Amino acid sequence: MERVTISLEDALLEEFDAFIRRKGYANRSEAIRDLIRLKLERDRLDEERAEHAVACVSYVYNHDQRELARRLTQAQHAHHDLMLSTMHVHLDHENCLEVAILRGRTQDVRQFAEATMAETGVRHGNLHLIPAEVVTSRHRHGTDEAHHEHTHTRPAT
Repeated sequence: MERVTISLEDALLEEFDAFIRRKGYANRSEAIRDLIRLKLERDRLDEERAEHAVACVSYVYNHDQRELARRLTQAQHAHHDLMLSTMHVHLDHENCLEVAILRGRTQDVRQFAEATMAETGVRHGNLHLIPAEVVTSRHRHGTDEAHHEHTHTRPAT
């Protein structure tokens, strides 16, 4: 790890220190690393340089909306290659909160999430997209087992 020195105006440093206290950071370095990662991720997404991503799409919908629950389920099945997991919570007699964890090509993940959030009856949708790398590696899981290859998805930063 390399040490870096930066200069900040007093007012900016005071505001930053208040920020890290509010957010519970242990020190300035941790906060700065997270802010840099966030900016690099946004830049990759804005510049369309993130080929793969992992994501969380969350939305609230009215389950009484005509055929909406069926359409949402059908869309998830049609895109099973993107779906890692879903969680469904009943908020009240009409409203449900659903969270889907996605993984795949960034463009495909974004299109699926946006189409889901655009469905009539879906509201309060949010997509949290994280640029990712897909890495193939060889592993041996026991002393007598042969090596095997599999892929891992990890954050790009």
